[in-house]
Amino acid sequence: MDDENSFQSVWSQEIPVKEQLSIFKRLLRFVMHFKNEMIIAGIGAFLVSVINVLLPYGLQYFLDNFLSKTDVTTQIILFAGFLYAFGSIVKGIFQFTYEYFFALGSEKSLEGLRSELYKKLHTLGMRYFDQTPAGSIVSRVTNDTMTLSNFLTVLSSVVISFFSIISAMVAMFSTNVMAGLIVLAFLPVLLVIIWQYSKRSSKLYRSYRERLSRINTNLNESIEGVSLIQQFKQEERMTNHFENENTALMKTRFDMINLNSFLLSPLTSLLYSLALALTLMYFGFPLRETFVPAGVVYAFSQYISQFFNPIANMMDQMTFFQDGIVAGKRIFRILDNTDYEPEQHAEAGLTITQGKIEFKHVSFSYDGKNEILHDISFTVNPGETLGIVGHTGSGKSSIINVMMRFYEFYKGEVLIDGVDIKKYPKAELRKKLGLVLQEPFMFYGDINSNIRLYNKDITDEQIKKAAETVQADGFIENLPGKYHAKVGEGGSEFSQGQRQLISFARTLVTDPKILVLDEATANVDTETETLIQQGLKRLRKGRTTLAIAHRLSTIVDADQIIVLNDGKIVERGNHENLLSQKGYYYNLYTLQNSQK
Repeated sequence: MDDENSFQSVWSQEIPVKEQLSIFKRLLRFVMHFKNEMIIAGIGAFLVSVINVLLPYGLQYFLDNFLSKTDVTTQIILFAGFLYAFGSIVKGIFQFTYEYFFALGSEKSLEGLRSELYKKLHTLGMRYFDQTPAGSIVSRVTNDTMTLSNFLTVLSSVVISFFSIISAMVAMFSTNVMAGLIVLAFLPVLLVIIWQYSKRSSKLYRSYRERLSRINTNLNESIEGVSLIQQFKQEERMTNHFENENTALMKTRFDMINLNSFLLSPLTSLLYSLALALTLMYFGFPLRETFVPAGVVYAFSQYISQFFNPIANMMDQMTFFQDGIVAGKRIFRILDNTDYEPEQHAEAGLTITQGKIEFKHVSFSYDGKNEILHDISFTVNPGETLGIVGHTGSGKSSIINVMMRFYEFYKGEVLIDGVDIKKYPKAELRKKLGLVLQEPFMFYGDINSNIRLYNKDITDEQIKKAAETVQADGFIENLPGKYHAKVGEGGSEFSQGQRQLISFARTLVTDPKILVLDEATANVDTETETLIQQGLKRLRKGRTTLAIAHRLSTIVDADQIIVLNDGKIVERGNHENLLSQKGYYYNLYTLQNSQK
């Protein structure tokens, strides 16, 4: 309930008109990248509005000067019909032109926005993804960008409506000034309606977009955790939770429908009828001194229609406008996010050649307030292996996050080959530092692409050699297709150990100078662990290795081991030295051995 109240307080607030205009201007910048298409569309829209004025005028002239006379000939009638038909055909050509080129520019704009959004996501730091649900991000890249497709349709409507309204007003005042003033008197009323709708609808659409994002997040978590849900018989609870979210979304949609039904086209149609009625009353008023020709009445009624119809069309599409504004706000929250990945002050030509690692008095905090690492210092010489041990939450993975530059640290220094890690180009760090995580991730494709990761510089021979080194060739060679065996989503058809072996091969095929192992053998069986350990012994030669160890047996041959507790190094030494101290490490090792 508190979560729902928090949701309502944050997302049920209306977006100020000034902010809506700012978002609208920013969205226009993406459209202006394709201004040639938009200029052609604008010219087509202008010509359509001109023809819309000329056609009623032509009929007015024909009615008042020819059809009202008894001597009108068949040739004149046919000629007038031909001109009207020709004008309608030309109008259709221009209408196709502006609709086609506007649609073309809109799609290109959406593609550009989607690409920029995707690129931006890959510049954000891990902190952003820690704090933002994956379903919410997917919703913004897919649903919100697709919403902007309808939003851009509003631009087309605005362009043609602007030309139509202006041309209609010019035609009305040219025909009869007083009647034109009667119609113009309704314009302030329309502007008030638009302002009220914009004010009231923004909070509804904002609430709707966020509720839709919550449903996507819920759906994403349910699919990813379906085995856990079934294991603990949580189907009913998860279904009820989804139903609550879905019902709330439906109620929001009902509120939007009620608002749209009252303030949009029905009210505009009412004003159109009133304007037409008052105009006809003015033309037919019994005390008029001059007779109003039938052609003038017909033409003026058409001009009124051309004045109100575009407005009614725009009012109908105000729903898309508001939805697009809210979607744009959500998208710009990502584009404006400054939680970037740690910045490198790269110096050209710097390369990692030896792999010596030094942490000097490093302290680190994820939120800038609560320190996770406190004054961490150690040195790992080239070719050595450092084991990192500690209970859950002691700071083991935080050292890896700092080392890999996933998060920024603000105290101390991290040096590689005596050079500040911040001075290396990011590409050099990614090339020379190889990371293997506890939970390996596999992409849809085949084994070859999962090891190569689309790096064209890696040959098939290098892939096979890496697989042989980590003992993965044994099961790969027995698969149908071998290295081209299909990999489904997440690699679910492979065992945990097989996925981990492929992950090892993926890391090692790039020949990194530094290996970073984040509990890489924690989730594999003993037989697979033995295979991995055999490969690792050969791989460590000539490489510096940092290994977070869950099973202490995997680091007994490490050159040095540091023991963490509450973010501090409480013990250090090799396996024998630490056992002889009979301290924290001794207790952990004894406990694990006693459980075998």
